[in-house]
Amino acid sequence: MSDTKTLYTAKVHVVGGREGSARSADGRLDVKLAPPGGRGEGTNPEQLFAAGWSACFEGAMAIAAKAKGVTLPVGLAIDAEVELRHGDEGYSLAARLNVSVPGVDPEIARQIIEAAHRTCPYSKAIKGNIDAVVTLV
Repeated sequence: MSDTKTLYTAKVHVVGGREGSARSADGRLDVKLAPPGGRGEGTNPEQLFAAGWSACFEGAMAIAAKAKGVTLPVGLAIDAEVELRHGDEGYSLAARLNVSVPGVDPEIARQIIEAAHRTCPYSKAIKGNIDAVVTLV
């Protein structure tokens, strides 16, 4: 068994599922939830996942860039797409990250993205579980 140390535990209370609300124990997250494409005035789990994975991935990129002696540009941006799918085996997700790293040599940017995809906790969690693609744009 490997030694692991818990760095943080997110605690969120959800009521009402896709048509309810979510609030973190510290109150920093307090959102209404609504089904994708619905008329509700809230976000949905797919949007929350897209935001979480993107933010985590950018952090992993920063670590990978630092290890290579590269400074990431201020204009670095990640556009995430998370699809809710339905097929013969029920519901599933697919996800894409489109990463823009202006001013960085494309080969260096690809190396940083590949390292981030290997180390980002979200990327690790979805590896082999959903269709996921990370692309330099």
